[in-house]
Amino acid sequence: MTDTTSIKVAILDLYAGHPNQGMRCFQDILVRYKTDGQLNLSYQVFDVRGANEVPGTEFDIYISSGGPGSPIDSEGSDWENNYFKLIDAIDKHNQTTDGAKKHVLFVCHSFQLMCRRWQLGEVNLRHSPSFGALPVHLTPSGHSEAIFEDLSDPFYAVDSRSWQVINPDENRFKETGATLIAIEKERPYVEYPRAMMAIRFNEYFVGTQFHPEADAIGMKEYLITDEKKKEVIDEHGETKYHEMIERLEDPDKIMHTQNTIIPNFLHEAILSLQEA
Repeated sequence: MTDTTSIKVAILDLYAGHPNQGMRCFQDILVRYKTDGQLNLSYQVFDVRGANEVPGTEFDIYISSGGPGSPIDSEGSDWENNYFKLIDAIDKHNQTTDGAKKHVLFVCHSFQLMCRRWQLGEVNLRHSPSFGALPVHLTPSGHSEAIFEDLSDPFYAVDSRSWQVINPDENRFKETGATLIAIEKERPYVEYPRAMMAIRFNEYFVGTQFHPEADAIGMKEYLITDEKKKEVIDEHGETKYHEMIERLEDPDKIMHTQNTIIPNFLHEAILSLQEA
């Protein structure tokens, strides 16, 4: 691909105006990827939940963010209906032979919405929030997944969620052509099922329950606030809190994940454009 080829990326902001590090991180990654590759890449942010802003199918690549609140209660809302109209339109385009295929990355809240929409598993509230730099395990299919290339098994990622998707429906996976590519760490001391952490929905759609965009700087700033520090220590203990801080400072953990998954996704999407 030459540096004159125009690449247009749409960032679908599902944070509904809530303060977050995610939107900054997505933009930082895109700017870094553009600079490193000397690409003619531009992006536009759409406030999907807050302002009901939804783009058309004129973009080449779509990144759909995490966000607060229930991924169930929004069913039937105007913004969600418009959001799924866009996803359906992209999916329909990808099933034709017209032009380059459009790749979409779904993160956390967006991932949960897609799992609910396609009935791939049970979407429910966790018994307690999951938060921290936690290990994510690859499934056998995950070992050959392009976005995980150069990651270890397990790898570490930022997990920040009160909701989860569990109990994969094998029939629905077969019907839709989806593939489970990563799962939650094993917790032998609790009876709860392991959550699905990443799914290849189809050749062009992929989603993660964790936050591949998260960086150590933003996470550390968040963790050292008095409110979050107290919350983590109350929930997990002081030893676990200091372990989280140490993991953030390890270049082979969160920063390696941030420098790997979304760049791999972008590389795959841009290669698809090039081939078209």
